[in-house]
Amino acid sequence: MSNRLTKIVTRGGDKGETSLGDGTRVPKDDARVALLGDVDELNSWVGVVQSHLSAGVLPALLSEIQHDLFDLGGALCFPGTPLLSERHVARLDGAAEELNTDLPPLKEFILPGGAPVLGFCHVARATCRRIERSMATFYRDAPEAIFALQYLNRLSDVFFIAARIEARNIGVNEIYWRKEKSLS
Repeated sequence: MSNRLTKIVTRGGDKGETSLGDGTRVPKDDARVALLGDVDELNSWVGVVQSHLSAGVLPALLSEIQHDLFDLGGALCFPGTPLLSERHVARLDGAAEELNTDLPPLKEFILPGGAPVLGFCHVARATCRRIERSMATFYRDAPEAIFALQYLNRLSDVFFIAARIEARNIGVNEIYWRKEKSLS
């Protein structure tokens, strides 16, 4: 493998601009650049979740997801490039269905928490939802983002299911929302 990143500190962004993969200079608060940063943040949360998981099927799935998110970030660097594919969405659909099969049906909403890994799954889920909202805005002007939008929608569900699976794996009860605990 060649040295692809020989110089990390370039000072090229010192005036609030950055370069896209095609060399175009854009402000750092450009919607595309903001999405790049958000996808990087989500990928970091996936790493946090992955590092706290017990054994099972989730670590391998999260590794695939990290690669998908890295691919998404790379595609965002090149305007007009398709952002993920129908196959990415289908893989998450299949994974969510398979992972959810053995879980008991929900009769109430689940609150984040119960163990650190469960909280991390829910932070990843909420981060993913925020990015999905940003991607929905981005999609209005960039139709190539349709599969990325669908992928993020499915991914937030995968994180919710992952929290439920991990609660079962480590023997922690899920924390259910209780109406009687809310002020009326």
